[in-house]
Amino acid sequence: MQVFEVVKLDEFPYMMTREIHEGEIVSDVIKENQVYLIVDHNMNRIWTYNGYKSSFKLQMYGNRLAQMLKQQLQLRYNISPLNRFSKKDETFQEIMEKPLSGGGAQAIEKKDFIEFEGGFKVKANIKIFPVMRVKQSLEYINQIPPPENFIRKFMIVGGDIYTDEEITESFITEKKEIKKPLKLGRLNRGFTFFKNYSPRLIINDRKIQGIELYIHEKDKPETKLLEVSIPIFTEEKFNKNGRLDTLINAFQMPEELPKED
Repeated sequence: MQVFEVVKLDEFPYMMTREIHEGEIVSDVIKENQVYLIVDHNMNRIWTYNGYKSSFKLQMYGNRLAQMLKQQLQLRYNISPLNRFSKKDETFQEIMEKPLSGGGAQAIEKKDFIEFEGGFKVKANIKIFPVMRVKQSLEYINQIPPPENFIRKFMIVGGDIYTDEEITESFITEKKEIKKPLKLGRLNRGFTFFKNYSPRLIINDRKIQGIELYIHEKDKPETKLLEVSIPIFTEEKFNKNGRLDTLINAFQMPEELPKED
């Protein structure tokens, strides 16, 4: 495995990569405030990894540099986001435990960029799809694990806003609750500031799938109990545990019927 760190520069081309040789396995060199390109020559794959403390600009640079690295390797390597797996996932742990070694990939340096008047040349390959597949986008978003210690409150997909609804799927043998997206409505025209929310932008195949809005667990509002001044009579739940012989006796005919007065 070859590991390249994305480096931000103060002048043109504003980005480059640096190959990391220190360490024995991949996890030895990973820092959560950086962005990395991990080249797996056995699988012909370039893994992009964005540390959860890395800046959005650095992540965009990483995406661009991954495309350049793919061209350097003669387009024989596929690019995959490692962030779509949780840290407990088998695939994630397998990659982090692989040893560092040499390979045919070279670090992308300043000389690999072409500068011209008014900026620098970037080959664009952007596709516009007039119809968005909302169902597929929701499924893809839900495949990506949430950030650690954060709770998702809303999703914005295709101009609609959703929230997570807990649904009881089965309660006969065991109680099982699942979360499904609940459509709340359409977004208003204009602009909206999301105060006290941490947004996460989900992109797949160079297309924005949606925006998630998270809050930290420590910021979760506590539910206050209602205080009422009238008596409350609690109703027994229908699934309260009881004795089977009591139920059977309830269907038995008594030996003597009560006499009428």
